[in-house]
Amino acid sequence: MAADTGPIGGNLSHEFVILAETGESKIFTDKRIFDVSSKETKLEKKSLINLRENYEKYYAVTDEKFNEKEFKEKVPEEFRLNTKGIEVGHIFYFGDKYSKPMNAAVDYQGKKEFVKMGSYGVGVSRLVGAIIEAKYDDKNEIMKWPISVAPYDCAILPLVNKNDNTNLEKAKKISDFLTKQNIDFIIDDTDENFSSKIKKFNLLGIPFQIMIGNKTEGDKFEFKELNEDSKNITIEEITNIIKQKKS
Repeated sequence: MAADTGPIGGNLSHEFVILAETGESKIFTDKRIFDVSSKETKLEKKSLINLRENYEKYYAVTDEKFNEKEFKEKVPEEFRLNTKGIEVGHIFYFGDKYSKPMNAAVDYQGKKEFVKMGSYGVGVSRLVGAIIEAKYDDKNEIMKWPISVAPYDCAILPLVNKNDNTNLEKAKKISDFLTKQNIDFIIDDTDENFSSKIKKFNLLGIPFQIMIGNKTEGDKFEFKELNEDSKNITIEEITNIIKQKKS
């Protein structure tokens, strides 16, 4: 989204925004911009210019750059969108605003040229809120972290009884195996019932769960990926599934 440069200055800046009703950024755009695809784009100048031009066909600005007359002229009514979003990145083009005062120049074909400058950054702390907004399933009360940023790969949920540590011992054996396979995990060793544990970890968002109850027998365990059906499989099969998702 075209955005105000603010105190940083320069004559051009764009925000990268994830749509969310809880976002602090007001945005005005043409809905057709969401149909622009980058799948065929290559890391080549001509291909990248073509992608940029495809995006530039459509009106897309934050509230600081909003012009109602321009919005109505450029966007047919059925494609107008006024919503909110979370800013997760920002890029700026400074030109020679800073290079001239610093005399930051190069010799280009015998001529002094001031360096053209820019900056770009990702708001790491903002990404947390943005991922939650994007991944939270309000209907089922589940928040699933992408495994690339999840605090743990897997949660081990044994049904713990004060008078019987059998399930907890099974959990510790599983954890030893997962450690050797370089899989991060957390064990819930509280004496809560299964329903409470599952509900809690559905909200914590760790992508995979291994459940160990009184009916767990042999070398198979109840295993599930959030938003998927559970299945009874071996720890080796569980490990392979998690590794495939991580790769």
